[in-house]
Amino acid sequence: MIRIEHLCVNYGAVKALRDVSLEASPGRVTAVLGANGAGKTTLLRAISGLVSPQSGNILLGDRSLVRMATENIARLGVSHVPEGRGVIAELTVEDNLRLGALASKVNIAEGLEAQYQRFPVLGDRRKKYCATLSGGERQMLAMARALIAQPQVLLLDEPSLGLAPQVTSELMKTIHQLCESKNLTVILVEQNAKSALRIAHTAVVLHLGTVVASDDADKVASDDDLRRYYLGLVQ
Repeated sequence: MIRIEHLCVNYGAVKALRDVSLEASPGRVTAVLGANGAGKTTLLRAISGLVSPQSGNILLGDRSLVRMATENIARLGVSHVPEGRGVIAELTVEDNLRLGALASKVNIAEGLEAQYQRFPVLGDRRKKYCATLSGGERQMLAMARALIAQPQVLLLDEPSLGLAPQVTSELMKTIHQLCESKNLTVILVEQNAKSALRIAHTAVVLHLGTVVASDDADKVASDDDLRRYYLGLVQ
């Protein structure tokens, strides 16, 4: 379980997160929703150690991640797929996957085969340079590169960004299936609230760095005020 307690993160004078508390459990997708500037990406960056909080705590089980080096957080089983996918276009699909396994103790051959079975299109393109992949294929590769390390926690930042609706739908189904089959703790940051709420178990809504709602995803999806004022959704 990831437990966040009274987390505050500043960028200079800007308060990006204000007293944020939430929990994310194994086998469940926790969707973090809100408009641009709500603090969603900052939350993931704080969990993975890319930014340091001014106060509050981040716990993986009973272990605090605050001020721990990013590489050590990764070794504890936290994988972060940042916004923009971040694959290395000059390398092949397989080379990108091998990079994902470097900090772990997994058998690389077995790890590669597992990802090719999970994402067959990557197996077909394993020797292709990533510059030749479509946006959807790059997103699959970014996820596979995170999963090859066999994480306990998967942080996903805007995985549907720039993808066609059909590709987004398939990607969200894959996230849901991975969460349940691998008992992963998944924290999914999304502006596409409608797609995220379809697969999430729990939803947290941020507004200007503050939690304005935290409940079962279906309850958040059916709350007209949340849909209209914070998620940009209308009936």
